[in-house]
Amino acid sequence: MIYALILLGISAVSEVHSEEGKFLFREDFNDLDSWKPLYFPKIENHTSYMIESNGSESYLKAESNASASAVLSKKEFNIYRYSRMRWRWKVENVYRNGNAKTKSGDDYPLRIYIVFKYDPDKAEFLEKLKYNAAKLIYGEYPPHSSLNYIWANMEHGETIITNAYTEKAKMVLLQKGDANVGKWLIHEVNVLEDYEDAFGEKPPRIASIAIMNDSDNTGEKSISYLDYIEVYR
Repeated sequence: MIYALILLGISAVSEVHSEEGKFLFREDFNDLDSWKPLYFPKIENHTSYMIESNGSESYLKAESNASASAVLSKKEFNIYRYSRMRWRWKVENVYRNGNAKTKSGDDYPLRIYIVFKYDPDKAEFLEKLKYNAAKLIYGEYPPHSSLNYIWANMEHGETIITNAYTEKAKMVLLQKGDANVGKWLIHEVNVLEDYEDAFGEKPPRIASIAIMNDSDNTGEKSISYLDYIEVYR
């Protein structure tokens, strides 16, 4: 499914700067007004994304059953100005047949994409030809690349793995296996540093966020939750 996400652009809205400019934005998932759905060709079963409340708190609940779809943020941001992210997530299970190194196992109960915008002014000749051809088909340039923070299904020797579908996507294994299933966990990442570690080069300037729970390859099902996401300096 990741290749389909790579081929989609993401709309921009104005950056919202918080006090002292440290935080660009925080998504508390009181609603989904700042997100839009993404459906994949030939995938009839779609993952369900909804807001679930518990007293004064609210969460994004993602439920898949042999399904795949995603939600994409309408916001874009400059990764060189705001390179850090923090979020709180939880999954109820991992997939028994999942495997980050294979196409048939490329399913995760929760993953957070950072999608980087293609910049034609900085592209080499052959890359320009490829992206111009894609634009003729899709009506816009596909993204340049993506960094994926995942709840992996099993232990792997590496902490960063090239996606089984495309070398344009790297998978960062933040959680592995079911040791922390059912627990709320907070992760803080430096996206700029992780991109350079994963790709061996600096990323394009403009980035966006997408969230996905998919199980179309494994045919399994899961429920996962996201409490909040913060983007900051």
